[in-house]
Amino acid sequence: MLSGEVRNQIDRIWDAVWSGGMSNPLEVVEQITYLLFIKRLDDEQDRALDRAQLLGKPVAGAPFPVGRDELRWSFIKNMHQDDAYDAVANQVFPYIREMGGDDSTFAEHMKHARLTIPSPGLLAKVIDMLDKVPMEDLDTKGDVYEYLLSEIASAGKNGQFRTPRHIIKLIVEMMAPKPGDTIVDPASGTCGFLVAATEYMRAHHADEIASNKWRHHFHHEMFTGFDFDRTMLRIGSMNMLLHGVEQPDVRYRDSLAEANTADAESYSMVLANPPFAGSLDYENTAKDLQRIVKTKKTELLFVALFLRLLTLGGRAAVIVPDGVLFGSTKAHKELRRMLVEDHKLDAVVKLPSGVFKPYAGVSTAVLFFTKTGSGGTDFVWFYDVTADGYSLDDKRTPLLDQEKLGPLAELSDNELEKNNLPDVLERWTLRDGSEHDRARTDQSFCVPREEIADNGYDLSINRYKEIVHEEVEHRSPTEILDDLDKIEDEIREGMSELRRMLAGAK
Repeated sequence: MLSGEVRNQIDRIWDAVWSGGMSNPLEVVEQITYLLFIKRLDDEQDRALDRAQLLGKPVAGAPFPVGRDELRWSFIKNMHQDDAYDAVANQVFPYIREMGGDDSTFAEHMKHARLTIPSPGLLAKVIDMLDKVPMEDLDTKGDVYEYLLSEIASAGKNGQFRTPRHIIKLIVEMMAPKPGDTIVDPASGTCGFLVAATEYMRAHHADEIASNKWRHHFHHEMFTGFDFDRTMLRIGSMNMLLHGVEQPDVRYRDSLAEANTADAESYSMVLANPPFAGSLDYENTAKDLQRIVKTKKTELLFVALFLRLLTLGGRAAVIVPDGVLFGSTKAHKELRRMLVEDHKLDAVVKLPSGVFKPYAGVSTAVLFFTKTGSGGTDFVWFYDVTADGYSLDDKRTPLLDQEKLGPLAELSDNELEKNNLPDVLERWTLRDGSEHDRARTDQSFCVPREEIADNGYDLSINRYKEIVHEEVEHRSPTEILDDLDKIEDEIREGMSELRRMLAGAK
């Protein structure tokens, strides 16, 4: 977690670039990302030189050729601002666009990179300010980048690209990835889900991913992301790199298009928040997806895509709009029937409608399912999240202190009412045990497959949740009539008194 001072430093950098004439928040983040990347390459260069000196061997693994100091952050930051601007724009950027060869991660993610900071003075100011931000360790680098990405949301129209980080963390904690998993997000954006998965792996499987057996898999094969917005691809790729993944597979792809069918049954886990609204050109949509569910609705096609991408036994956790849960079209019903009858639908976690505010008030839920091809749904676990630790209005103000937010916080019963996420995580682990004993009036409960089928595979929690009605003590009709008689007598007496008063006044 970043200290208040570091947050203030990042805020000052953002304000400097913003006031310097760059008004597009995505462009601001992208340009700062490039500079962070150049700074990271300088750190790698120092490590390669130190390693060569320690071992008495030639320099190996250095991103820059020995003697090309004019490309290095440590050299550029001490240049005159005009020379620094020329070096970054005309030497550093062309070099990193081509470094490592045509197939390298560096070349792929930087081939469209260019310096758009408008003036030498502003570039020199940003370099100086970034150089003072302490980023010695991996966690701090990642936290700095995440804080930068949060500025996209607070800046306005591009906030839809970010799923709230505490919701992502809850989903990843519930899915609990393991060293052998291959994880894909087919609508990856800034790669928030994939980054959270790397953090989970470092927290729970640090020894395994550092071992010879799993290290290459972690850095080269475990994480895959697709997107068709090239700005998002560059930002997402840098996000993964700055979180310490050496070769993340983040690439350009329209995930629903006809041409992209080669990686069916290639992944053991899907983590995603796919686009909700809109429909596609029917002719350009992959025909195998249309065979799974005949529709133009993107939210339905993405769920079909996830089933195609998963290996048998593979698991998915995906955010969907509420309409997927109860939509009445043939495609909606068939997709839900498939999840329940042909595969294993594990859970439906209903999220508060304010989770994506101020950018959208859409009601959403998280579907958890396992691809089996042969059924397996006995019960579906439901949880109705009513509070996620933040106000559900447009301001999304924290309701608790920072350490009390997120799914791993230790909370009292009163605090749990403001942040349900730790309770979701705890009850999830009990879904095959004591959760079966909960009443339908509780916040979570289990529903048998047969009941869901009888309800047309409706997955909305309100279909099964029971409301607690307060008992009202009813009085007998005789008692009520007696009271009415008394009221009538009082009215008569009052009217008589009023007439006497009026007569006396005359």
